[in-house]
Amino acid sequence: MATPSLNDDDREYLARAVELGRKGWGGVHPNPLVGCVLVKDGKVVAEAWHEEFGGPHAESRALAKAGVDAQGATAYVSLEPCRHEGKTPACTKALLRSGVSRVVFGAADPGEESGGGGRELAEAGVEVTGPVFDEERAWSENPAFFQWHVEGMPLVAVKLATSLDGGIAASPGERTVLTGPEARRAVHHLRAGFDAILVGSTTVQVDDPLLTVRDVALRRPAPVRVVLDSRAALSSEAAVLREPEVAPVWVFCREDAPEAEMERLEAAGARVHPVPLSQAGKGVSLEAVVRRCGAMGVRSILCEGGGVVASRFLTSGLARRLYLLLAPTILGGQAVPAFPDVPAGSRWRMASDPERLGDDTLLTLDRRD
Repeated sequence: MATPSLNDDDREYLARAVELGRKGWGGVHPNPLVGCVLVKDGKVVAEAWHEEFGGPHAESRALAKAGVDAQGATAYVSLEPCRHEGKTPACTKALLRSGVSRVVFGAADPGEESGGGGRELAEAGVEVTGPVFDEERAWSENPAFFQWHVEGMPLVAVKLATSLDGGIAASPGERTVLTGPEARRAVHHLRAGFDAILVGSTTVQVDDPLLTVRDVALRRPAPVRVVLDSRAALSSEAAVLREPEVAPVWVFCREDAPEAEMERLEAAGARVHPVPLSQAGKGVSLEAVVRRCGAMGVRSILCEGGGVVASRFLTSGLARRLYLLLAPTILGGQAVPAFPDVPAGSRWRMASDPERLGDDTLLTLDRRD
């Protein structure tokens, strides 16, 4: 494969492939987001993205659109074309059959079976340029995919809405709405791309959230609703326990929680999972929760608070991504802090450009190791 050396057109088309790939959010998981652009004689002849799990991959869809125009074209793909036969044929074979002359790809595929497509294409005589992206950029586009294949653990992302002075509520125990409708819709869009939505029991007591995906089309199984409730004391009337057939509810409690309380929650529709206490003895072991979720098929978890639970995930190093919604308001000295126990020195990097959502701003950040 060639050492990545791109001209302005290459960069533009590859950026377009990344943009297209993001359209698959909420539909392709556990597959990665992938976009493809086919260019011939300086003109785009087809473009496509992976739309749904089990459906044709981006390359196959673009090639089908291009038809004979794929012969001699350059394929720009945000992720290295896969070489394994799964629910769909290998993309490398489809590219070879089409007669493309060059392939430029952004991120290397970390999968043992799917990775290595670039080398396979090069050995077959196709000019291959890639991987173009460094590890940070590659991870940022598909964090859950890379986290699972590289570390064997679900991705944990923390989402918090905060005031300009870093508060998440006006005072302890007070439900405080900080963001506007555009931001709330964006949160539902985020939820649609995760396997599980997690909160602590205090958030359930104060906000009584449903934790379901609304306002956007759900194109995959509904995210599991996860509650950390060390004593299994969650009210049977909590909104999160409604309609368990629509979105499952898992409650994680400590192993010595009262048996009667666990049975009560099971009767209310929850699936109760006893796990060990944290080493500090402050609530359940977050690592045990994350690993148990992974063993049950969850590869991505969106933690929506509250501040204490979010801080524990950040401090433990389990949280790799942070979605921070900044509201243009100041709550003052009585506000509940967003990160009450996170030690100084934690470093994060911007994973994408800030996004304006009405009067609010979404910052997407990844942890620096």
